[in-house]
Amino acid sequence: MTSQRVIVTAAASGIGAAIARRFADDGATVRVCDVDENALARLSTTAPAIGGAQVDLADHSAVESWCADVLAELGGIDVLVNNAGIAGPTAFVEHVTPQEWQRTLAVGLDSHYLTCRAVAPVMKAQDGGSIINISSTAGQLGYGRRTPYAAAKWAVIGLTKSLAIELGPHNVRVNAICPGSVDGDRMSRVIGAQAAARGVDEAVIEGEYTSAQSIRRFVHPAEIADLCAFLASPAAAMVSGQAIAVDGNTETYHL
Repeated sequence: MTSQRVIVTAAASGIGAAIARRFADDGATVRVCDVDENALARLSTTAPAIGGAQVDLADHSAVESWCADVLAELGGIDVLVNNAGIAGPTAFVEHVTPQEWQRTLAVGLDSHYLTCRAVAPVMKAQDGGSIINISSTAGQLGYGRRTPYAAAKWAVIGLTKSLAIELGPHNVRVNAICPGSVDGDRMSRVIGAQAAARGVDEAVIEGEYTSAQSIRRFVHPAEIADLCAFLASPAAAMVSGQAIAVDGNTETYHL
């Protein structure tokens, strides 16, 4: 099979880096972006085959420019993985500022739209491709005290299902992955923020997350990467318009 050309957003660390590394290990040509210049430098050191650029995914013109540059460099695109998203504030809705709301949706939703807008005509012309949007179980169940984050993740699923309808006639598949609690720095920061907001120990918050799942552990980033690799492969040729949870079956979210 010809080497895939893959773009992954927000991929210098965490889930995004695991996804980028998996595709690179499978022989793909991978290009990533991230706002964190230090994390990009670390990725470049440990995975020099992955090309990276510093991009603020809340900056519409920067996203559009980066997409144009990468598409020109690669001469097309086979797989787009929209991994971008930020936690946003941990607060009841009346304490969420409009600026916090807008920033959370700019990164977690608008960037997905902008990259899809950039690659859609290219994939149509190629008569094929795979778009994978990283949503969340918060986009399936809701998430108290995290309303901007949940709103972005619900919208990502709506974007996914709509684009699957638009692009399906051109053999372009569009799916969403909904991770649950993923082990790593981001989850540690989320737990810390929630513990501080509620005035409880972090162990209490972590226990609430795992006790709300049928399989009571956090997700490994590689498990998200594995599903991305499958959805981008010929084995998933008839899988489109789906929102697939990787979460050990999250049963509920606590407030």
